[in-house]
Amino acid sequence: MKYLIVGLGNVGSEYENTRHNIGFDVVHAFVQKHGGGFKLERLAYVASLKWKGKNLVCICPTTFMNLSGSAVKYWMDKEKIGIEKTLIIVDELALPLSKMRLKSSGSDGGHNGLKSIASILETKSYPRLRFGIGNHYPKGRQADFVLSKWKKDEEKLVKYKIDKAIELIESFISCGIEQTMNEVNNKEYSI
Repeated sequence: MKYLIVGLGNVGSEYENTRHNIGFDVVHAFVQKHGGGFKLERLAYVASLKWKGKNLVCICPTTFMNLSGSAVKYWMDKEKIGIEKTLIIVDELALPLSKMRLKSSGSDGGHNGLKSIASILETKSYPRLRFGIGNHYPKGRQADFVLSKWKKDEEKLVKYKIDKAIELIESFISCGIEQTMNEVNNKEYSI
């Protein structure tokens, strides 16, 4: 039984610890918790883990956000992992920082990473965990906001939610998407 866990983000030190890179941060924390390490391979940083009898391939694409779909498709094909066993972790402007949402399908919501994945996989039906980043920015400043670093007063909640996102990934793998959706979708996270 194999799973593909994908964190979306942009490579480069200027993007580290930004809202847009929370997918990378969650997958890095997940791999670290399970004693793995990343290697640079084709189109992605890749870590292979074994957990509860399952093989997990964790990737952070090196393609930049707008071309994430090519890395996702390459690793799904290479590892022969079905779409239902693939989980995308992504930042979400439409959700407040206190929320996360797990869905088995849906629109890209204007997110270029999800747009790329839907286009290359030719479907909107793939599991994704949306990590709320809030939307407190002046009109016309969305790009600046998503590429900004977390504020000092947000950092504790972000760290807490990363830990909770790791638990959700584990639940997705061990219990399935339906049960995990019930656990997460109406929850408020606070410190």
